[in-house]
Amino acid sequence: MAGSGSKLKAQRWEEEVLGLFAGVFGRDKVRRGMHYLDGAKCADIITPMFWSEARAGKRTNARAALQRATEGSKGKGMYPIAVCKDDGDEAFVTVSLADFLDLVREWWELRTQ
Repeated sequence: MAGSGSKLKAQRWEEEVLGLFAGVFGRDKVRRGMHYLDGAKCADIITPMFWSEARAGKRTNARAALQRATEGSKGKGMYPIAVCKDDGDEAFVTVSLADFLDLVREWWELRTQ
C-alpha cells in the first residue's frame, strides 16, 4: 500500500509530540486531534494554548503546516504552530513572528513581576 510508511511515520511523530507536550501541560490536558475527512477540522495535537500541526518526513514543509494551523486556529484563541522534524535532523517549531513576540512578551512580564 503506497504511502502507508509515511502515514505510520506521521502517526509516530504525533505520538512523540503529544508526549513532549504532556510533559509540559500534563497528560490529561493534551491529546491527538480527531481527523475528519482531510484533517482540517482539528489540530494534530490539542493543547491548552497551541493549535499544533505535526509534520515528519524527508523534508517537511513548515510553511504549509503553519498556514494550515493558522487557518484552523482562527477565532479559537490559540497560537498556531507547526512542529516539524526532517529525517535525521533536530525537530523545530515554526510560529509567526507576531505570535512569537506575544509569547515572549507574556513570558517576560511574568518573569519580571
